[in-house]
Amino acid sequence: MKVVKVSSLFGVHYGSNLELNRLLPDPRGINFVSRTANNNGVSAKVQRIAGLAPIKAGVLTVAGGGSVLETFVQPEPFYSGRDLYYLDPKTEMTLQQKLYYCMCIRKNKYRFNYGRQANRTLKDLLIPDLNEIPTWLDSVFSQVVEDWTQTLMHFPTVSMAKA
Repeated sequence: MKVVKVSSLFGVHYGSNLELNRLLPDPRGINFVSRTANNNGVSAKVQRIAGLAPIKAGVLTVAGGGSVLETFVQPEPFYSGRDLYYLDPKTEMTLQQKLYYCMCIRKNKYRFNYGRQANRTLKDLLIPDLNEIPTWLDSVFSQVVEDWTQTLMHFPTVSMAKA
């Protein structure tokens, strides 16, 4: 199997680096993604910040610290907290392919136990090349994607008090 560095398939970018406690809650606002392993990484919904565009939807988010290498596809635009990276695919990818890469990146978690962070090494992690994705992926993940989409559509709003 041919493996490549994360940086060969994705642009690796540091997120917004915002502090949640300095933002204003808004139940209909922009997702705030943090280093948590829960709720697709979304800790709260916050008011839009004048002069700061949210990060675009469809990218993968990866925790560089905290819950190291927790990786999610973000279906909506978002702001992010500290030590959170986002991966922007360099070529067009299906949602199934992005979910596959979330799994591949998470499989490297064992490398970051004992408090080690993935801040400097994320771009160099090895994952399967795009041509190595199993042919059965789309058919098997189709129901997973449908279930995931339905769950997200009915997901309760996160309040700042619970975050």
